[in-house]
Amino acid sequence: MSTEDYPLPAESVLNHIVDVHCHPTDAESISPESMDNLKITVCAMSSRQSDQPLVRALATAYPDKVIACFGYHPWFSHWISLVPRVSKEEHYRSLFPEGDTNTLQQLLQSFPDPTPLDEVIAELRQNLEAFPNAMIGEVGLDRAFRVPYDYFASPRQLTPFTVPLSHQLAILEAQIDLAVDLRRNISMHSVKAQMNTKDLLDKMKKKHGANWNSISVDLHSCGLSAQMWRDIEKKHNNVFLSLSMVINSRSSNHVALIKECSPDKILVESDYNDITCCAQQTFNILQVVAQTKGWHIEESWDDGTDTASWGAVRRLEENWKAFKAGNHPSHESRASKKKKRHEGWLSDSDT
Repeated sequence: MSTEDYPLPAESVLNHIVDVHCHPTDAESISPESMDNLKITVCAMSSRQSDQPLVRALATAYPDKVIACFGYHPWFSHWISLVPRVSKEEHYRSLFPEGDTNTLQQLLQSFPDPTPLDEVIAELRQNLEAFPNAMIGEVGLDRAFRVPYDYFASPRQLTPFTVPLSHQLAILEAQIDLAVDLRRNISMHSVKAQMNTKDLLDKMKKKHGANWNSISVDLHSCGLSAQMWRDIEKKHNNVFLSLSMVINSRSSNHVALIKECSPDKILVESDYNDITCCAQQTFNILQVVAQTKGWHIEESWDDGTDTASWGAVRRLEENWKAFKAGNHPSHESRASKKKKRHEGWLSDSDT
């Protein structure tokens, strides 16, 4: 993928672009000027206890531009305990039982006291209920990351430890259960966990039944193989994927993923923490999607209803609307697929 910056379109077009995954509150500061200059909508993720209130404040200040997303990222899952009353030392020793005494003692000095999972879920529920259009995110699974001694140190030094997948799954499943209960959509991280992610989605579908399709799930900066995505898309009509330049441009494999993804299941994102770069980064990956799918990009906005004339921005906006609305049918009827193919959404290879 090219990493060049493409000239941004007219403001009337930018206003219809949604960055479905970014981390603006990870920046040292967000200036009022940068928010005033923001012409797209952003979904602002949280990932740990300290940034939930930051996302809440940003969405409160800019409700027309920021969609709040509350959740706990797998990189911070070791800070959460699955039982309500456990000592700090007991908790971390149970997660890293093979660690040597000196390393564990060093970790105990920098790690926070663990927060019980039931308190995490109670806080998430409170935040989600305060923001009716909020999502859950960023949550997920990661089998590649190693736990740092101090996440906030610079440079960041890594331990030999990884968080057990069973622990990550317990925390993720609790957040997904809450999402289904409150009918909220999810932005999900998946790294080196293709089969685990597929198995989890299958499990959630079986567990929640028809309610599973009431929500949407976005596999953000999706790194799945084209074949794995094909398998997931066939079974889960409520699962979308989004792509970013910062992550997906590292591998040409993701062009195959764009080609494989149904045109009505793809979204775009920046995955940036600098709000001043979100529009440019999101438009850059939008260009890649458009080029790969053979879609033109609008030079000005037209609210026309002729779907055959829709450009990439309109198509992706419609995808976002479908993602946001949820309530997906279990299986698309043949008539629905035929209609989409006639309107240019699906090619014969998509069916």
